[in-house]
Parts: sequence; structure tokens; C-alpha cells
Amino acid sequence: MRKFRVFLGYLTLILIAISMLYPFFAMVNLSFSNNNEIFIGAGKLFHTNFTLENYKNVFSSIPLSTYFFNSLIVATIATAGQVLFSALAGYAFARMKFKFRDGLFLLFLITMLAPPQVNIIPLFFMMRELHWVNTYQALIVPAFFGGFGVFMMRQYFLGLPKDLEESARIDGCNLFQTFFKIALPLALPTVATLAIFTFVSTWNSFMWPLIVTNTESMRTLPVGLAIYKGSFREITQWGELLACSVICAIPVIGVFFFGKKYFISDILQGGVKE
Repeated sequence: MRKFRVFLGYLTLILIAISMLYPFFAMVNLSFSNNNEIFIGAGKLFHTNFTLENYKNVFSSIPLSTYFFNSLIVATIATAGQVLFSALAGYAFARMKFKFRDGLFLLFLITMLAPPQVNIIPLFFMMRELHWVNTYQALIVPAFFGGFGVFMMRQYFLGLPKDLEESARIDGCNLFQTFFKIALPLALPTVATLAIFTFVSTWNSFMWPLIVTNTESMRTLPVGLAIYKGSFREITQWGELLACSVICAIPVIGVFFFGKKYFISDILQGGVKE
């Protein structure tokens, strides 16, 4: 009976994995088919007539390399800034004692309750006053700060043994040296998890880049792909749209696989009972 339950559990997990992976596999498969064959052979696992025309046409019809470069720059710098500021703020809330610390942290938590759409209009006015509209600063700087990252890092530092930091102080380390040499390296799994979440959300961000940019040279991939799809065409080029979608997904998948070990390690830490 136990073996049957184990078999049933594995079978269920395999079916769930197939249901989640098949749409992505179909997207990659159909991106190498011409527009006429997509709907005819949509159910086929493999196509015999592979073509790279969709990828060639995408790069020739729209500035895809510019969109890709903008998204890569914005997502990379925003992720690095979010991790750095969240780690510093989380460590301060966890270890330092200052006036109104708990009240200020409560305000950070309250910002997590508000939908992001609420902040778009005042944030846009702020960017306009700073003359940052249609610049990298407007795309990157607001992503540096978020309540979720501060909360996540604070919770990790609260569970970190204080003995390690006290030993570092005895050896002559100041507060910043203790943070960068002791606390931050030990928080690598949490840092990697936050970096993955931030990179994915920034890479897939659509509403804010659409509002704050107005030229092709500053658009990101999601915005460029949406404009390309909504452009005035007699026939929608589904093959080219699928090719764009595959290109959009590659960096996200790469980042996840790069940080997968630390991401899983951080999840498992919460399941260990001491």
C-alpha cells in the first residue's frame, strides 16, 4: 500500500510538471515554424520543417536588440540595488537599536499591502520633477526600494546567531565590516532568493516602463513586444511573436538555474526544525 501511495505521488508530480512545461515547449517548438503551419500543426510534438525566419524577421522588423539590452541593464542594476539596500536595511532593523525602529518597520510592512498601481501616478510626478522621464534612472531607481526585500532580509538576520558577530567585533571589526564579512556571506541563500524574485519581476515589468518611457531607444522587452503585437498589421505574425517570447524567457530561465542551488537551500532552511 505504501509503495502504491509513493507511486501515485510521483505520478501526480510528473503530470503537474508536464502540464507546466508543455506550454513552454510548445512555444519554443512553434517559434521555429512558419505562420501558416502554426495552427495546422499546433498539436504536434515536433515539426519537420524547422525555419529560423521568425527570429530573423523579428530582429529586422523591430529594434529587438535595443529592447533586450535595455531590459538587461534595468533588471541587472535594479536587482543589485534592491539586494544591497534590502540587506542593509534588514540588518539595521534586526541588529541596531534606534528610536522608532519598530514603528518604521511597520510602515515598511504597510507598503506591502498597497497595490503597486496606487503608487504609479505620484511616482510618475516625482520622476517628472526630477526630469527623469524616459531615462534609465526612472526605470531603475524606484526598483531599489521595496518592503518585501527588507522584510525578507530582516527575518533572516534575526535568526542569525549573534555569537558570530560578537566574535568579529572582538577581533576589531566595525559594524560595516561585520555586515559585509560575516552577516552578508552567511545570508547568501536569502540574497540569491531575493535576487531571483527581483530580477524576474523587473524583467517582466510592463506598466511602469510603458508609462515612463516614450521612445523606442528606452523601451524594454515587454513593452516592445506588446507594441509589436498591437501594431497595425493585416495578419498577426504569430511565429515572430513566439520567437520574441522565447527570447524574453531565456534570461529569466538562466538566472533561475544559476541561483537554483541557493534558492532551494533557502526554502529548505525554513523546513528544518531545530
